[in-house]
Amino acid sequence: MEYRIVHNGSFNNEKKLFAVKLTHTVIWFVMVAAILYVCYAGIADQINGLVWFCIALIVVEGIILLIYKWRCPLTILARKYTDDQPIGFDIFIPAWLAKHNKTIFTTIFLVGTLLVLWRTIL
Repeated sequence: MEYRIVHNGSFNNEKKLFAVKLTHTVIWFVMVAAILYVCYAGIADQINGLVWFCIALIVVEGIILLIYKWRCPLTILARKYTDDQPIGFDIFIPAWLAKHNKTIFTTIFLVGTLLVLWRTIL
């Protein structure tokens, strides 16, 4: 998929957009790994400090998204470097996943967190 790059300033916006997309993708993978670990820990009854760290990490991400009106700050940054902004223009994941990302992973996170809490209370 090609994107129209905004050419202003002395830096190459195409490279800047690539850097933002790469950074966004790496952070996305870390966050997804944290969510999946919380779910795994709840299912396997493996509650430890890392689980609570992952839960805190995802809660902080949720607060950041709330502050930015449910938009990722990296998406906002990526918009500065291109006029072509279809769903998923700012990250290296399939467009269908980018479109449903919050719904899918919030659901998995909530299930995992409820399992962790259930395992902790029992």
